[in-house]
Amino acid sequence: MNAPKGGDKDGTAEKGERIAKVMARAGLCSRRDAEKWIAAGRVKVNGEKLTTPACVVGPTDEIMVDGERLPQADRTRVWRFHKPNGLVTTHKDEKGRTTVFEVLPPNLPRVVSVGRLDITSEGLLLLTNDGEIARMLEHPSRGWVRRYRARVYGRPDARLLDSIKDGVTVEGVRYGPIEASLDGGEGGSKSNVWITLALSEGKNREVRKVLAHLGLTVTRLIRVSYGPFQLGNLEPGVIEEIPVHVVRQQLGASAPVGLSKKRKR
Repeated sequence: MNAPKGGDKDGTAEKGERIAKVMARAGLCSRRDAEKWIAAGRVKVNGEKLTTPACVVGPTDEIMVDGERLPQADRTRVWRFHKPNGLVTTHKDEKGRTTVFEVLPPNLPRVVSVGRLDITSEGLLLLTNDGEIARMLEHPSRGWVRRYRARVYGRPDARLLDSIKDGVTVEGVRYGPIEASLDGGEGGSKSNVWITLALSEGKNREVRKVLAHLGLTVTRLIRVSYGPFQLGNLEPGVIEEIPVHVVRQQLGASAPVGLSKKRKR
């Protein structure tokens, strides 16, 4: 089937939202993951299995995911989490490694991450119970700068780090401009030194790959800020909700942060 009763195949219904968006707004998953779940036959609307995300649903439609009713939507919220080393930023890891979401407080609603940090990276990870807000926060068009501190083994100097300020191509992948500077000046010997980096794209393992291209081995990587949000003194493993007025100030008054989401059950 393409569009169950209550839906609309071409997405032109006067009322309602695309099914993937509704699932994301409920905090169940990202919109992209919702589309994958639909393709895998995990979603039903009004008792009929979906085979396409091109379906618009309204408040009266019954949505079932893996045999369970779509969770009731809560008000949109955002948290800062200090991700420790050794955690995977995924809801389920095929290798059985511990995930970020397994160590969160049990009273926390289901959340999704804003972007990711790889298993050996630490620092600021934003979490939200609204997949649409996550998409808004991580979209490249926002242009938010991510700042990292990297401990590297090698002989970095100002000239070497200056070579990536306009971007660099590594193994066929083009990375955007990166501002990098040595913490505490230049070192004369090959040893572990700290570098501060600022970038806007945040591609997969970007910092590690670019620094490796410069002959530097990253031995520790900490994200200290994501756009206007700072890691600050947040201890590893600690999560703290960002006040509603702060998030709304950064996203604009039209952002639905702190408001009850549209869909209720």
